[in-house]
Amino acid sequence: METLTGIDALSASLDRAREDYAALAARGLSLDLTRGKPSAEQLALSAELLRLPADRHLTRDGVDTRNYAGDRGMGLPELREIFAPLLRVPADQLLAAGNSSLALIHDCLVQALLDGVPGGTSRWLDEERIVFLCPAPGFDRHFALCERFGIDMVAVPMTDEGPDMDVVERLVADDPAVKGIWCVPKYSNPDGVTYSERTVRRLARMRTAAPDFRIFWDDAYAVHHLTEEQVEVGDILRTCAEHGNPDRVLVFGSTSKITHAGAGVAFFGSSPVNVEWKLDHSNGRTIGPDKINQLRHAQFLRSADGVLAHMARHRALLRPKFEAVQRIFRQELGGTGLAEWTDPKGGYFITLRVPDGCAKAVVRQCAEAGVLLTPAGAAHPYGDDPNDTVIRIAPTYADLKDLEEAIRAVTVCVRLIGYGKRLEEQR
Repeated sequence: METLTGIDALSASLDRAREDYAALAARGLSLDLTRGKPSAEQLALSAELLRLPADRHLTRDGVDTRNYAGDRGMGLPELREIFAPLLRVPADQLLAAGNSSLALIHDCLVQALLDGVPGGTSRWLDEERIVFLCPAPGFDRHFALCERFGIDMVAVPMTDEGPDMDVVERLVADDPAVKGIWCVPKYSNPDGVTYSERTVRRLARMRTAAPDFRIFWDDAYAVHHLTEEQVEVGDILRTCAEHGNPDRVLVFGSTSKITHAGAGVAFFGSSPVNVEWKLDHSNGRTIGPDKINQLRHAQFLRSADGVLAHMARHRALLRPKFEAVQRIFRQELGGTGLAEWTDPKGGYFITLRVPDGCAKAVVRQCAEAGVLLTPAGAAHPYGDDPNDTVIRIAPTYADLKDLEEAIRAVTVCVRLIGYGKRLEEQR
């Protein structure tokens, strides 16, 4: 049998992809992989929360959680002590708040804009220009906050150790308008990268032109391991203090993908100065957090080890889904030269990279076949992936059978668009 080469081989591959896509479109799928949400099975792991605290509404110190409390909004000590070692923040420098870490991040930005931050000489709102560094690909909701408040964004390439620190150090040293950087330090969204010790040290010690520069350290996946290896990231708060920049970092976390999404507890940690700044500005906004919800979480999780044991049950549900994505990508795209993908050790996402200029077309083709993905470009500032190559895959929510169908559909669309582009380039 004659072996096809060059354009003939590409044409044959494209013809097979077209046939596969026609069969895919005829199936009438309706599958959604747009967001990294916990599955119903994961949420069921925390069903006991709905029965707590029952009649056990007193804290260990005898505070009645049904009433107002005089803790200035710090939150329940027993819950802060559970999460202090997990977020690498001393318990007396950690606030337990409402249900959303994104809300805490939003509030910190608003406070900085309206009142400035410790160490600054003016309100951020009075500055001619405010710039945030945005490691990309990154978390789209961080970028949306910048757009909401008119904060200019500068993309910084991600490496396998975190943001490219040569770029970061140059930008923060030269421009006093650079006031912050977004960081998802462990199992980052969407690449799954964990910052190296060297990256943590460089962030902590770098010289910044702005005296009120802040690292927004969103530790969203602090305990979200997908393997037996529990990857750790450096203690950014301690490292900043050791290098003479104790107020540089604001740490955020939550239980949103630990217990019930949108019905958990969020955390803010920082230096004593920043904690006082946060408390002082929050007192006019709220009389205090939902202490009953905090108490039920403390009763349910019990300890830091209890959190890790609970997350091992999450891992048992999630790992087969991530393995399925890896297996199908290898089977359908391995050796084609059309795609690369990450194999994360934790977090909620897999990044699929397709040939330059193809991501939007692949996502669009998937949607036409009934499979919805996160919009191409969402993981970049202003929704603009300059190379149009990154596609975020969210395997967590769908059941295994639907996930496998969806991922096979994605591979068909990658072959259809990729071979079409390659053939066009050859002609």
